[in-house]
Amino acid sequence: MDEHKYEDQPKSGRRRGEVLEQAILQAAWEELGEAGYARLTMERIAIRAQTNKTALYRRWPNKAKIVAAAIKEHMPRPVLAAPDSGDLRTDMLQLFQLFAKPLQGLGAETIHGLLVDYHGDDLIALLPKIMPPKSGGKLNAIMKTILENAEKRGEVRLDRIAERVILLPVDLFRYELLTTHEPVSDETVTGIIDDIFLPLVRVR
Repeated sequence: MDEHKYEDQPKSGRRRGEVLEQAILQAAWEELGEAGYARLTMERIAIRAQTNKTALYRRWPNKAKIVAAAIKEHMPRPVLAAPDSGDLRTDMLQLFQLFAKPLQGLGAETIHGLLVDYHGDDLIALLPKIMPPKSGGKLNAIMKTILENAEKRGEVRLDRIAERVILLPVDLFRYELLTTHEPVSDETVTGIIDDIFLPLVRVR
């Protein structure tokens, strides 16, 4: 690619600032979908965005950073709300599918490539739109709402559930992703809920 191909456009036709950045992120998102993470290059992104690689490197030092920025920009954020199906197990599965499905959509190649290329950077910073937070905040409130509803149905006793147990499924989900470098499967989500969480919280 000619690095200066798009620098010779008339000044009135040049894209700058936010407009150019959005074009680059759109191009990166489309390239990720078409070529996959392993084959994606800064040059391919630049060609699709009709700019030069210098414009990319001024904003992002490598493809992992630009892909993460494209994910943040273009992947829809899960709408976090407490499911109320009338059954604790169903509510938990529905909640954690909100996190599992977007990761499955990205695919194992992208997840693995990002985690390796980020060299240990915080996963929350890497994928802020699709990962549950570590603790506290809205997710904690949602978990408590789910358990409060379950208590009304006689499924659990909240006064017998330790605080750390409430967010145990979140911690296990994050651990699975960090250790396997793959999207968390439906089977794994089901195992976390059925084999670990429910036996700890259900009234016995």
